[in-house]
Amino acid sequence: MNKSFFCRSFSWPKCSSFLAACVLLPFSVFAQPSAAPLRSADFVVAVVNSEPITNQEVQALSLRLQRDARAQGLGTTVSEIKKLALEQLINDKVQIQQAASLGVVVDEAAINQAELSVANNNQMTVEVMRSRIQQDGLSIKTFRDQLRQQLLLTRVREREVDNRIRISDSEINQFLSEQIQRQAAKTTSELNLAMILIGVPENSSPEQIKVLEDRAQSVLTRARNGEDFASLAAAFSTSPDRGANGGAMGLRALDRYPELFVQATSALPVGGVSNLVRSGAGFHILKVLQRQSPPSTLLVTQTRARHILLRPSAQLSQAQAMEQLGSVRRDILSGRADFAEVARRISQDGSAAQGGDLGWASPGMFVPEFEQTMNQLRPGQLADPLVSRFGVHLIEVTDRRDAPMTDAEQRNLARNALREGKLEEAYASWVQDIRGKAFIEMRESPQ
Repeated sequence: MNKSFFCRSFSWPKCSSFLAACVLLPFSVFAQPSAAPLRSADFVVAVVNSEPITNQEVQALSLRLQRDARAQGLGTTVSEIKKLALEQLINDKVQIQQAASLGVVVDEAAINQAELSVANNNQMTVEVMRSRIQQDGLSIKTFRDQLRQQLLLTRVREREVDNRIRISDSEINQFLSEQIQRQAAKTTSELNLAMILIGVPENSSPEQIKVLEDRAQSVLTRARNGEDFASLAAAFSTSPDRGANGGAMGLRALDRYPELFVQATSALPVGGVSNLVRSGAGFHILKVLQRQSPPSTLLVTQTRARHILLRPSAQLSQAQAMEQLGSVRRDILSGRADFAEVARRISQDGSAAQGGDLGWASPGMFVPEFEQTMNQLRPGQLADPLVSRFGVHLIEVTDRRDAPMTDAEQRNLARNALREGKLEEAYASWVQDIRGKAFIEMRESPQ
């Protein structure tokens, strides 16, 4: 099954506040608007291993933290925010120095890719993004320096913090057991019963009831002797739908059957026939056609999608690709074009021969910008053109299902979830260690 060149190998996303890739953030978060200086000249507020942190740096980060606090509805004071900003700058400084001592570097190619990803995430070209950045008062050099720093911090944290985390097999087994129990609690058992009803009219005399019971017992004996249950239902059942489906009532949750039926069939295997069940309607003969218990393995929601990909080039700009796929989308929605036919004709992806079909995909198989848009679509829904790091896509979701995970997928999920739970503690411990080895001199308080 071709998963296209822009796919990633199966891995469950590793998410954390400090490991989240900076390339997925809007470029505005990197901008640090200048604060109006309260002194005519900047001054040093702290020194970390001979490297200074200035008041303007604290002011710029404080403004960003204030904006974030307001967005989250937090009532943090300006004084508290400045303390947080200074602490973050000190921690970043010691981590960057640690990266340098370990020889961790970020080359220009990585920065170029990060810049392209930030632009794509904001649905614009690099040129348009750079223009916007300059309009906001931030130089391109400063922006790229900030990208370099974010990538450097991410790499050193991944390298150093991950090495501190240990996940045992017993922890994985316990995690999976708990998750399967939670899943089972939300998933009810289902049952498919076939029924023959020998109805007893109201006001029947005891003699009439005895005749009907004897008839029901005779039919039960024939069913247990191997006669076709559906034929017996068609011949003897007084239920209105006896002939349509051989008495089968369909797979349904246990709570959608009368409690009498559930109790009468609870110990029967598939194919088993119950004793006579007496209800207000008459005498029932029940056969178990199918049982479906909650799955003993974790389920994953898989999506089946198809796409058309255009890659910008010297002959086709990103804006032109967006416009072309926008036109294609309108033609498909109006019925003037067929998605698969257009994909085979113009898509620049390996899936083109399959009409753009990407097959069933589990979470984490596609790059984030593609997957985020795909996950927001309902089956049959067509997205607006999307820019990813690989080009411009037109995505349609065709189906969605819950599928059992393989053992390897389950253990991979458990390992990453357990690692995520330990990341914060491991990160805090690592920062404390390297900060404890650093020489930190506090100078003047930030203004």
